[in-house]
Amino acid sequence: MTYTYSIQAQENQSKAVGLNMAISTKHSTEVCRFLKGKNVQLARQILKRVAAIKQAVPYTKYHFDLGHKAGMGPGRYPANTCKAILKVLINAEANAQSKGLRTNNLIIKHIGAQLGPTVWKYGRQGRRQAKRTHVEILLEEQKEQASVKK
Repeated sequence: MTYTYSIQAQENQSKAVGLNMAISTKHSTEVCRFLKGKNVQLARQILKRVAAIKQAVPYTKYHFDLGHKAGMGPGRYPANTCKAILKVLINAEANAQSKGLRTNNLIIKHIGAQLGPTVWKYGRQGRRQAKRTHVEILLEEQKEQASVKK
C-alpha cells in the first residue's frame, strides 16, 4: 500500500514526507501543532533549540501529569522527535529550492503526524510494539507585501 498526501502541492508549494520514523506519534503531534504557520528559518531554530534542551514545546492535547515550564503551561523537550522532524523540514526546503522557490519566504502551511504501521520488536523481556510515525510537511512561498504609501 502506498502513502498518499493529505494535501496536494500547487506550483508555489513544496512537500516532503518522512515514512515509518521511529518516533512517538503523540510527541510528533504536539511538535507539529507548535510549528504550523511559522517561517522555515524560525522553525529550524526552534527544532534545534528543543533538540539541545534549551526550549520547551507546549503540550495542549497530551498533557496529563506534565510539569509546567517557564513562560508556558505544560510542556516537554522531545529531542529525538525534533531531530527527526528537522530532517524532513530540511528535505522539504531543498525540494522548494529545486523547484525555484525562494527559501527565505517559505512558511509551513501544513505539517502533520499520523500513526504508522505497528511492528513488534523482540528483546529480553519478550516483545513490545515499536513506535512508528508518518510526518508530512507542506511549505508555501509567501508573497512579498507591497510597501504601504502614506
